[in-house]
Amino acid sequence: MRLAVAATAPFGADVLERLGAAHDLEYVLTRPDRPRGRGRRDGPPPAKLAAERLGVPVRQPERLAAFEIHADTVVVVAYGALIPAALLDDALWLNVHPSLLPRWRGAAPVERAIMAGDRETGVTIHRTTAELDAGPIAAQASFPIAPDEDAGAVYTKAAPLAAELVEDVLREPRFEPQAEEGATYADKITAADRELDWTRPAEEIVNLVRALSPHVGARAELDGRRMIVWRARVDNGRAVPVEVQPEGRRRMSYDEFLRGLR
Repeated sequence: MRLAVAATAPFGADVLERLGAAHDLEYVLTRPDRPRGRGRRDGPPPAKLAAERLGVPVRQPERLAAFEIHADTVVVVAYGALIPAALLDDALWLNVHPSLLPRWRGAAPVERAIMAGDRETGVTIHRTTAELDAGPIAAQASFPIAPDEDAGAVYTKAAPLAAELVEDVLREPRFEPQAEEGATYADKITAADRELDWTRPAEEIVNLVRALSPHVGARAELDGRRMIVWRARVDNGRAVPVEVQPEGRRRMSYDEFLRGLR
């Protein structure tokens, strides 16, 4: 079996490294280099760096319309672009989705699950179809979300489980139709989603902070300063910042920030 992986984001890179340790991959399909960091210089996506460590060829087409697959199976995990319908019949495309489908179809399943206060999530392996995350399911497993876990911790728990499920599916792929009942959608995180409203319930605020850490961060104004809030907790019914990053400065505890003000 000729196996390839389509991945871009850190979660995809993590699963890629696990699959690359067990298989001779044909190539890694990933997104083109993009401007990154303060200098906005072009930088490689995490999956490209992982592929280079593995010694796997990298393909970075801007568009997939004319892409030649040259693989029997492509595992798609946090790739970040839709696969054209014309390519779906030319190979078995297996999508790795970090949620218990049909709950949280879409771009930000882990973040939306934490925002909603879900106490459980998981990983689903399904056949990629033209409809978003709605293909027939080959494997699924769940795990708890602890109250103090942020999105980074959940993705870290999901990666080894995802690799294990993919291995099981590759040995003997079988698919069951995915239910439509209970389907919810995890829309992409926007700038508006990142803004904290301190009038909201404390648990809701803390869940938002958890959902956006450690990759993008929630934004707020505190003591007259704009900043990113990386960690928060509920204290006596109120949401209290724990770790913050004022604009133009490093991360620090909120207590350290207050001492600086004084």
